[in-house]
This record gives sequence, structure tokens and C-alpha cells, in this order.
Amino acid sequence: MINIPTTGRGRQGTQARGEDTRRRILEAALDLFAANGYEGASTRQIAEGAGVNLPAIQYYFGNKEGLYRAIIEDIVADTERHMSGVLPRVRAALDDPEATASELSELLCQTLEAFVTVVTSGPQVDSRRLIFARAEVEETPGLDRMHENGMQQIFNPCLALFARIYGKSEADPEMTMRTMALIGQVVIFCNNHKRPILKAVGLEGENVQLMKQIVREQTLAICRAATPEK
Repeated sequence: MINIPTTGRGRQGTQARGEDTRRRILEAALDLFAANGYEGASTRQIAEGAGVNLPAIQYYFGNKEGLYRAIIEDIVADTERHMSGVLPRVRAALDDPEATASELSELLCQTLEAFVTVVTSGPQVDSRRLIFARAEVEETPGLDRMHENGMQQIFNPCLALFARIYGKSEADPEMTMRTMALIGQVVIFCNNHKRPILKAVGLEGENVQLMKQIVREQTLAICRAATPEK
């Protein structure tokens, strides 16, 4: 039986301790799911990593699946926060029949730069990157939610911009493939197995500005090739 304090100070203290416990479980689970995969990480390992008793996971998340889904929701919320600055401008440009290829290309660059921020910032960024990478090859709870969010926040806006720049339909398979290739230049940085390559050429640390610069230059080159007469 759980005794709930009746004083305001007592309730605040209990709530703060509860939030801290929940946060520690999420942090430990993120690292273990990233390192071992959904099937390979046990709730016992997670509880030990968080410094809590096993029943705490059931109390806050219900079960292992509920915990994993909570991590996915955290990643989704973080993605939406980083993309929220550029997406309203993308929608406005797509609604404007007078928007030029140059304006659309700039928004495409800004969308991809925001995605670079998603995969290179925030707490436990290496573990988050691995979760992104594992989502491409593993069937896990919440995978549909992550893919849906990725489509809405990243793929669909890039596809719509790219199709307008090329003067083609979004339903054109070529546009889908080109958009996948375009986004792939960012997704590659989600793969921690590529780190030894960066280290070998003297790029051991995270250089977000260089990533954004290269993504921008390559994207603009592709867009210029699509509209050589403009």
C-alpha cells in the first residue's frame, strides 16, 4: 500500500522523487536497448542500471514494451521540437504557387539541417542514434510510431519540396527514391559503426557545423542539377 502525503510540500517531494526514478529508468533503458536491442535487453538489467527495484519498471511503465514505447515517444517529441522551426515555413512555401526553385531549395536545406540537429544533439545522443539505426532492421514495439513520425516530420516535407523543384508528382517513384537518397546523407551519421572511419581521417569528434555544411552543399548541387535553366 502506498501512503500519499497530504501536505503540499510532501506531495511535491514525492512527485520529484517519482520523476527522478522514472528518468533514471528511461536513461538506463535507452542505453541498454541501444546496445543490445529490444530482445537482448532485460528488465532486470535495466533495473540494475537505473538503481531501482524490478517492480519500479512495472509501476511506471507497465512492462518492457511500455518502457520501450516511452523511449520512442521521447525521441518523437525531441524530433518534433527540432523540426518545429522549419516545417511551418515549408508548408507555407508549398501552399504558395509563386515560390521559386531557389526558395524551395533553401527550405530543403534547412529541413535537412534540422534533421542533422536531431541526430547529433541532446542527452545520450549516441544511444538515440543507435535506436534510429536499429529501427531500420528490427521489428520492435513502437516502430510504427517512429516511422510515422519520420514520414511526417522529415520524409514527406522533403519529398514535397523535391517534387516541386523537379516539377514532378510526389507519387513519382523517382521522387521517392531521390528523397530517400537525399535523407540518407544524414541518416548515415546515425550509424555508430562508421565512427572508426571518421576517426581514421582525423574526425573523431562531433563536427555538426561541418555536417550541415556538407549536407547543404550536396543538396544545393542536386537542386541546381534539377533546374539547370533557372
